[in-house]
Amino acid sequence: MATTTTTTTAIELTSQNLTHIHTSHTPHHAAKRHDDPVLAASQAADMTVPDGEYGWVIVGACAVVVWWAIGTTYSWGVLQEALVAQGLSSPAVLSFIGGLDAALISALAIVNSRLIRSLGVRTTCLCGVTLMGMSEILSGFAVKNLGALFFTSGVLMGLGVSMCFMVISVIPAQYFRAKRGLANGLVFAGGGFGGAAISVSLDALIQKLGTAWAYRILGFTTLATGIPAAWLIRERNRAMRTPGFIEWRLFKSFTFVIIFLASAIGTFPLFVPPFFLPLYTKSLGFSSSVGAGLVAGFNLASAMGRICCGLLCDRFGALNTLFLSLALTAVSMLAIWPGSTTLGPLALFVVVNGVSNGGFFSTMPTVVGNVFGSARVAVAMSMIVTGWAGGYLMGAPIAGYILKAHGGTESGLQAYRPAMFYAGSLALLSAVLVAIVRLRKDRSILARL
Repeated sequence: MATTTTTTTAIELTSQNLTHIHTSHTPHHAAKRHDDPVLAASQAADMTVPDGEYGWVIVGACAVVVWWAIGTTYSWGVLQEALVAQGLSSPAVLSFIGGLDAALISALAIVNSRLIRSLGVRTTCLCGVTLMGMSEILSGFAVKNLGALFFTSGVLMGLGVSMCFMVISVIPAQYFRAKRGLANGLVFAGGGFGGAAISVSLDALIQKLGTAWAYRILGFTTLATGIPAAWLIRERNRAMRTPGFIEWRLFKSFTFVIIFLASAIGTFPLFVPPFFLPLYTKSLGFSSSVGAGLVAGFNLASAMGRICCGLLCDRFGALNTLFLSLALTAVSMLAIWPGSTTLGPLALFVVVNGVSNGGFFSTMPTVVGNVFGSARVAVAMSMIVTGWAGGYLMGAPIAGYILKAHGGTESGLQAYRPAMFYAGSLALLSAVLVAIVRLRKDRSILARL
């Protein structure tokens, strides 16, 4: 037996009444909803959510937490460039540290979902923010030791980020229904705005004070602002204890399996641009400040993409928006980035890829809540996020090894293109898988799904 309680109604699942996830070819086939009582109950419970009120405080608090959790991860390219310049290690190796932060979001997603139900969202988020801040302070003492930096900036930071990510992924569904896409978009936009501000600030701090003090100041600032924000986060209802971590029956659903695969593949290209833009910009002959500025621009575009895609989810449907996001990611990497040999085209790539990249993150929680029911969003989202571990951990390092195999950063722009095509091809495959699910549910391209 499993229970989920991300809405005001606690829903108990039994082996007798859960057979499969509703996958009719049209959203109007209400007669089939009895096949998935959790989805039907979720839709009924969603009618009672306030669509605002304290929910807007939740959105603001979550956005502050995401500012540090996701924004710092997306700013890793600035730190990576500084560490490469100091001779600590190669880009391929150092990108594992940034990738490890994100990979632990996936590896610990199911565990953190359980932790949320045991401790509550506030305590879980407070623990996560504390780990993030302390890991950054400790990283300030580890900038000359690769192994220590892997532990502090990789493992400890990843533990904190993973706790915070699950909280901010599931809590808006308790407060919003009609505006769920907008709420998720605003929350995840915090990561984009944070990434922009952190990228520029880190570059300035590194230039003036060095990498060690840049890390320490980042840690103290994270604690000073993140802890009050985490304290404001609370459930509308307290999650019930459950004996299980995973709802295995979801894997009997074709829709769930394809969305699981599409998102798992789609995470491989996501961190390639922000991690390698500073190095690519340097290969074009620009300064580190220009590279940091482009990463900041990428994060600003990502923030706008998260908000816009959230609005598009509410207006045109979450699956449609997810497909558009992945398709734009593929086009930007296959058609725009390879031809970006001057600053103008590169800036265009940064905007297009940033918008589509950010849209992926803000759209996924809405897809899961809308397709599988808000009452199981914590369980379903944790299962899907677990599938992102490979892409988070290996996506950017694979690009780094491809770059190294073609001569490395010293070999000019041609050495980067195979890595671009690798990332773009996987984004295209992910978009195709989402299109399959979308068309299977309704072949009309105008349907709101």
